[in-house]
Amino acid sequence: MQRRQVLKSILTSAAGIAVLKAGASTIEEISTGFVSQPETNEPVVINSGVGGNNTVDLLNRIEKDCYAHKPKLTVLMIGTNDMNSRKYVPLDQYEKNLSQIITGIKDKGSKVLLMTILPFYEPYLMTRHPAAFYEPEGPVKRRAQVIEVIKRAAKKHKTHLLDLGMRFEAVGKIGTDKDSLIKNEANSNKTDGLHPTANGYRFIGLSVYDYILYHDLPKTNIVCFGDSITHGDGPVESYPGYLKRLLSSSK
Repeated sequence: MQRRQVLKSILTSAAGIAVLKAGASTIEEISTGFVSQPETNEPVVINSGVGGNNTVDLLNRIEKDCYAHKPKLTVLMIGTNDMNSRKYVPLDQYEKNLSQIITGIKDKGSKVLLMTILPFYEPYLMTRHPAAFYEPEGPVKRRAQVIEVIKRAAKKHKTHLLDLGMRFEAVGKIGTDKDSLIKNEANSNKTDGLHPTANGYRFIGLSVYDYILYHDLPKTNIVCFGDSITHGDGPVESYPGYLKRLLSSSK
C-alpha cells in the first residue's frame, strides 16, 4: 500500500514536470497535470475586395460583405472603376454613393479608413479605354477629381484618410521600369499599368499597418472593402493578406 502511494506521488510529480515543459504557466496546471488551452488572438482581417467593382457594386453587397462581419475598422478604397468606361459613374453620383457607403459603415459602429486611388500608366490604360471617353479633362485630371471627392468625403464624415495615391506617385516608379510597384511588361509580362505588383501589395499593407499603429486604430475585426486592388492576386498576395501578417507579427 505504501509502495503504491509512493509510486502515485512520483507519477504525479513527473506529470507536473512534463506539463511545465509543455508550457504550463500556473501552479494549478503543474499540480493537476492539465494545461488550459490558450486563447487564439489571431487578428481578423477580412478581404472583401471584388474585381471590377464600383461604388454601385459596393452598395449592393455592403450588407453581406461588410456589415455581416461586424467590423471595428473598415479600410475603404474605391473609385478606379467609377472613373473608367466600363463601369462609369458620373462624379456627382460617385460622391453621393461614397457618402452613403461611409455613412452606412459608421452607423454600424465601425471606424473608417479611406484611401485615395492609385496612379496608372496612361499609355497602357488607353489600350483598354477609348481616349474620347476621358475628354475634355483627360484620365490624369479625372483621377485628380476622384481624389478630391475622396478627401472631401473624409473631411465631411470625419473619417481617417491615407493618401495612398500620393505615396505611389512619390516612390512607385509608375511606368515601364522593372522596379515599378505597378504591373508592366518588364516586371509581369503584362501591359497592365494599374494593378500593384507583389511588392506593391506589400507596400500598401505596410502603409495601412503603419497608419493603424500610429493612429491607434482597431487591430482586429478589420474589413478591407473595395475592388480588385483590394482583392489582390490571392489570399496572401493582397494588401489585406500582408496586413494580417504584420498585425500577427506585432502581437
